[in-house]
Amino acid sequence: MAERLLIISPAFHGYCFSIADGFTQLGYEVTVHRYDAFDTIKDKLRNKALYELPSKVGFDGQKAAEKAATAKALQVLNQVKPDKLIVIKGDTLNENFWQAVRERKIPYILWLYDDLKRHRYTRDFLRELPTVVSYARSEAEEFAAEGINAHFVANGYDPKLAEFPATRVPEIVFVGSRYENREKMMLALKEAGVPVRVFGRGWSHHPFDRLRTWELRRPDLPAERDIPLAEAYRVQAAAAGALNVHGLQAGLAMRTFEVPGMNGLQLIDRPDVEEFYEIGTEVLLYRSTEELIELCQRIVADPSWSDSIRAAGLSRSQAEHTFFHRAQKMDTLWV
Repeated sequence: MAERLLIISPAFHGYCFSIADGFTQLGYEVTVHRYDAFDTIKDKLRNKALYELPSKVGFDGQKAAEKAATAKALQVLNQVKPDKLIVIKGDTLNENFWQAVRERKIPYILWLYDDLKRHRYTRDFLRELPTVVSYARSEAEEFAAEGINAHFVANGYDPKLAEFPATRVPEIVFVGSRYENREKMMLALKEAGVPVRVFGRGWSHHPFDRLRTWELRRPDLPAERDIPLAEAYRVQAAAAGALNVHGLQAGLAMRTFEVPGMNGLQLIDRPDVEEFYEIGTEVLLYRSTEELIELCQRIVADPSWSDSIRAAGLSRSQAEHTFFHRAQKMDTLWV
């Protein structure tokens, strides 16, 4: 009989379903609960009326929202009665939830696929957990040195999420939030004659996106609105090249594996990608805007060269970097 695995996760881009599929391939009976999801119109209206609007007029709507999220997570925990549990992020669930988990006496893992500084957890809290997984090797090593049973598991990608695009688009694309460094970089590419396109509400010229971001100004760049994750997979794969621009974060973003995993050509700013891909053969590394411009110009001018990198990156991704591979690693960490 298959073991029951419950994954409690934020709704963020639906990554939890791809992760769940990895564990399903291992033979688990997996249930996913997204503790911050509001899928129906009724749920969205309720969230605004009970939590968001009170917060805007001086009441603690966030605390009420967290209490409701905890109650729902406890309800799911009691209904599923899992043999094992993975909590992804989960820092808005209060102590009642964690106490209930401890009382069940089942193996459980806290998975941080972002830096600890972006969570509310303390190191003292992490020491009390049986297993903590971090997406950043440096952070996992730091935790372990402080007496936390911490392990490194990199992000990954879902090879089933989208079909490979049938055609290519001769543009360098970026999908994601607009920050000053990213804006300067994309404008520099455009000014150098590199065809570019950006995706996301912070870039979009659509009136609704300008209003909801409280920003009327937009950079003079070809831009599209937000797109779902599956469409981002396709857009980045179809492009001449896809930028992976990291901020101040310890680990490598999901995009590190998504772009080559979809037969896309990745341009990344992190030398530590060499742990996962061979630089210059499977992905391209840039250290400055000037170097990025040179690489993009060569990509557009020499498709056979860029195609060889795509093929090598795809092969490596399929062999080592899917969420099934990450599930296999996670499955060795139960205590």
